[in-house]
Amino acid sequence: MDKLELSYEDALIPKDQILETAEKLRPEIRNMRNAISRGYDDDRASINLPDDDEMLSTVKSVIEEKLTLEPEYLIVIGIGGSNLGTIAIQEAILGKLYNLLAPPIKVLYADTVDSSLIGNIIRIVEPTLRRDGNILLNVVSKSGITTETIADFRILLDLLRKYKKEYRDYIVATCNRDSKLWSLALNEGFTALEIPLKVGGRYSVFSPVGLFPLGLLGIRIEDLLKGAKEMREACIDMELERNPAAIIASIQFAHYKEGKNISDLFFFSTDLESMGKWCRQLIAESLGKEFSRDGRRVNVGITPTVSVGSTDLHSVAQLYLGGPYDKLISFISIRKPGPHLYVPRMDGYSDLVPGIDGRSLEEIMSAILEGTKEAFRKDKRPFIEVSLPDKSEGSIGQFMQLKMIETMYLGHLLNVNPFDQPDVEKYKRETRRILAGEETA
Repeated sequence: MDKLELSYEDALIPKDQILETAEKLRPEIRNMRNAISRGYDDDRASINLPDDDEMLSTVKSVIEEKLTLEPEYLIVIGIGGSNLGTIAIQEAILGKLYNLLAPPIKVLYADTVDSSLIGNIIRIVEPTLRRDGNILLNVVSKSGITTETIADFRILLDLLRKYKKEYRDYIVATCNRDSKLWSLALNEGFTALEIPLKVGGRYSVFSPVGLFPLGLLGIRIEDLLKGAKEMREACIDMELERNPAAIIASIQFAHYKEGKNISDLFFFSTDLESMGKWCRQLIAESLGKEFSRDGRRVNVGITPTVSVGSTDLHSVAQLYLGGPYDKLISFISIRKPGPHLYVPRMDGYSDLVPGIDGRSLEEIMSAILEGTKEAFRKDKRPFIEVSLPDKSEGSIGQFMQLKMIETMYLGHLLNVNPFDQPDVEKYKRETRRILAGEETA
């Protein structure tokens, strides 16, 4: 498998300073290595998902079973960590326009209680149900009590029950084993897939959360896990210069200490835009904390933003190159991006933009990326580069595992817990109180 490559010559942090910061990660790297032998009994449990052959076998068995129903649509009902990783991988590998390319199974995501969205999903799939076609509902909630997810699930379940006598066969619930949703699934006769208890939602994409829907769509989930496993080994290497997660975390931390608290992921591939949204949750929810591990109020955090090249060079480049020096940019590109399309030679058109006749879109994008990097260099704006071999399952598995372990290391450097999200519960509690008609305390 070709390897992901990291370049940080333009990070504007001396290499000896990077390695000095990385030295502080040695205890956490040892913790990570020890966690591999502890299965799912550690907060770092997600790093063991690529090794779980029993989980993979179970997921593949459910995929095989549900494919016999010949579903025309898969509706993934979940929010945040329950669907962002799935969307990211699906679009990276199958493309943002996947549903328009007449695939055997189309996929829709019910990820908010926006009545327009859910209403349109119903409008799309109901004709299939009317003519006795099949759809699958995959309701995903680690806790099993996520308000938005359960509300959407109940609406779509009601739709399914109107058309399918054996509606239970068309439902897969993915959740914690001890959750109310798990108990409901068993009582109702739905298929249930388990999320290991200590695998947090934003770290769960290599669990059944992502593996079931992605495998159902034909993505090679074994290759996805293989890429993740290979990157995990690189990211627990005690030889720090060879450890990409330790290097990136150290660079990010150094810039944070200097006041650069914005991390922009600049993807030079349209199909990776949703990967940026997955990264955004991972960074924001893991590192934005009110209290340190030792209980001090610190209010730390790195603000993640997402840009897409070359589109956003026409929306945010002015800010990035002319605005405050408060950002570290990560340029993320694909070495083998896709089909070779060439600009045709046409009489009378060459003067519009000289130099593009006969050039491939790949060459033009590469020139734009190189020009962007040179502009950043001349203005002394820090950036790092991550290049993926291609958009295959193995490459995407490498990248996502890198970002997860990098985030865990940043949590260690910032002295916060990267595995909890106590302040997210604030809005959830207030929402439940309002819906229950309770008065403010």
